[in-house]
Amino acid sequence: MFKPLLKEIVLEQEKDRQDIDTGIPRAALSVVSRHAALPHAVVISGIRRSGKSTLLNQIINGLYKKGVYYFNFEDERLLGFNVEDFNHLYEVFLELYGDKKVFFFDEVQNVPQWEVFVRRMQGKKCKFFITGSNASLLSRELGAKLTGRNVNIELFPFSFAEFLSFKGLRLSKHWVSLTPERAAIKKHFAEYLKHGGMPEYLKYQDTTLLKRVYEDILYRDIVARYGIKQVKPLRELGLYFLSNIGGTFSYNNLKNVLGVGSMNTIKSYTDFLENSYLIFLVNRFSYSLKQQFVSLKKIYCIDNGLAEAVAFQFSKNKGKFLENLVFLELRRRFQEIYYYKTANNLEVDFLIKSGKNGVKLIQVADNLDGEKTRRRELNSLEKAMDELKLKTALILTEDNEEKIALKGKVVMVMPIYKWLLGDAAK
Repeated sequence: MFKPLLKEIVLEQEKDRQDIDTGIPRAALSVVSRHAALPHAVVISGIRRSGKSTLLNQIINGLYKKGVYYFNFEDERLLGFNVEDFNHLYEVFLELYGDKKVFFFDEVQNVPQWEVFVRRMQGKKCKFFITGSNASLLSRELGAKLTGRNVNIELFPFSFAEFLSFKGLRLSKHWVSLTPERAAIKKHFAEYLKHGGMPEYLKYQDTTLLKRVYEDILYRDIVARYGIKQVKPLRELGLYFLSNIGGTFSYNNLKNVLGVGSMNTIKSYTDFLENSYLIFLVNRFSYSLKQQFVSLKKIYCIDNGLAEAVAFQFSKNKGKFLENLVFLELRRRFQEIYYYKTANNLEVDFLIKSGKNGVKLIQVADNLDGEKTRRRELNSLEKAMDELKLKTALILTEDNEEKIALKGKVVMVMPIYKWLLGDAAK
């Protein structure tokens, strides 16, 4: 690739970077700051348009005001860029900015074998901050490629706390007991439940931005990268998942529903959608790995607003959107998340493994106002608690709050908005 073109792109991108609205400080910023002094590459992965570039800018402005090398590989002029061109890029950096030791590479997964250059420059005491939109590339495979010299951080759309900050609402120390403040939080929660936390969409309130994210994932992150010829089954699969958040599926059943000849094709397409951070799969809890593998899996989506924009399901599936919101917060906090089925086939939405032997059960419901609903949710929890020998469990609802005693057990009921802003699940 010609150096004059690279120089033009570097200068243009640096100007654009300095013009970026740095937005609200992300919670991930403090996590990144703790790793800034390490020689390891800091790898930030997440769905498109979740704020990775903005986070890089916050890191640069907060920690490296003396200057860094910045380059965004999400540029159509870089379609021919390959691993050999990194040397040319480095030469351009040296010519323009002198000798720096900190690199910021945005959406670097677009370049095959990029890790070769990173590994070589790490040997020269250079520090790297890297973003990408592919979970497989930036996690499971990366440790081997960089010989363990990397720290992985996932960036999700806004949490509820970040959403409130974006809206300009600062919580007082005693917000729980202050009626006006609590009312404002509940109002914002209703908006967050439906619209999600994708920063650009929240700024401009245009659903075409969310639909464009979805299309870019399908065509740029999956079809183009993996050379998929038949796009229709992929589109139908993506739409099915976003229309059925909180539901269960099997690969064989989806093969029949979508009329696809091979179950392996369904599994591969599902893996691609999951690696792009569009969806998440949750296994049924079992001490047998084989049982986990063969059991139905549950589906969740990275963002309620995105699911609503693509699948138009919110009005009749509010309970599932509440469940999806809880899953996303659990995914921020915990590594091992499952759902649980009792011996008599009652379901608990979430089982969390935390620490060496810690297990927590969490059920999600719109409310517990009706006796039938209340009995159903408590029956499921009570049976699961018996089987797992647990004394406590949690039910999260839209606005109920109470403490329920069950034959020597305790079930805490809490509003989701309060749980999201507290440390109840930590």
